[in-house]
Amino acid sequence: MGVALRPLLAEYKESPGWEGLGGIAAIDAFNALYQFLSGIRQADGAPLMDNEGRTTSHLSGLLFRNANLIEKNITPIYVFDGKPPVFKASTLAKRREVRENAADSWEKALKEGDEESARKFAMASSKVDAYIIDSAKELLSALGIAWIQAPEEGEAQSSYMALNGDVTYAVSQDYDSLLFGAPDLVRNITISGKKRIRGKVFSIYPERLRLEAVLSGMRVTREELVQIALLIGTDYNSGVPGVGPKTAVKIVAEGKFYDRIDESENAADPNQLIRYFLDPPVERSYRIESRSPDPELVIDLLCGKHGFTKERVEAGLERLGAKKGQATLDAWF
Repeated sequence: MGVALRPLLAEYKESPGWEGLGGIAAIDAFNALYQFLSGIRQADGAPLMDNEGRTTSHLSGLLFRNANLIEKNITPIYVFDGKPPVFKASTLAKRREVRENAADSWEKALKEGDEESARKFAMASSKVDAYIIDSAKELLSALGIAWIQAPEEGEAQSSYMALNGDVTYAVSQDYDSLLFGAPDLVRNITISGKKRIRGKVFSIYPERLRLEAVLSGMRVTREELVQIALLIGTDYNSGVPGVGPKTAVKIVAEGKFYDRIDESENAADPNQLIRYFLDPPVERSYRIESRSPDPELVIDLLCGKHGFTKERVEAGLERLGAKKGQATLDAWF
């Protein structure tokens, strides 16, 4: 879900086009997997599944979305979340409740024959569980696409890698990466080019946000941007009741952050949260390796284990292999 900074960031969004995004992309894996699970579904909302009832929507998404990225000279690296920080427990509990309620509503809509509502509730019930994570890592390894395990938040790890110059930019739909210090954040590259909202179809294009431009334009430091986020509310705190983005900016500008943050219902120490965003736990000894796909392994995994058609998988592999030599990590250093 992330932090609701959208209204403050609209004027700083760039539209680079695909041609402006060549390089190494550190992708928030959980974010991407959730998008695949939500978007790649049947008409009634059911995910794609193999003969044993195992979900395969995310595997299809990983194969073909990565082929699309590599054809555009983008080298993807997936960063997986580790153990969530203790002050995220409340948010995770709320998300779990939302998913469970959505699953109940999905079942009810199916019984009533309401296919449109069924799909909407099914998307909201999507869950990234241990099977999804393990099978995603297995496929990425077979495809030769690097992945890294973060100790805690994947966005923090991706941001550190971008800040360290080891990747070109961080990729996530959420804006938290800016709070974690990502110099460049790119959105909308792991979702399809179309999105349906309230029955209408909209085209989706890549967006780029540069932290330096945001801080300079808003005339704030990164710590002050974190303070603004905490006043609004993040995954780690509930924010101050009645305080929206514009009011939060005014409060911080007037130096009244600590006066107002005490009104938050969240018990987390604001100084602890600020330190978490500014210096989060990350893996510093990571190794990034990009290899060519192993076609036999990919076919065995997707076709033999999960029932994908061989022709479809070979088509994806051909796209991956055709550009793989042009998208190795060495090309960007």
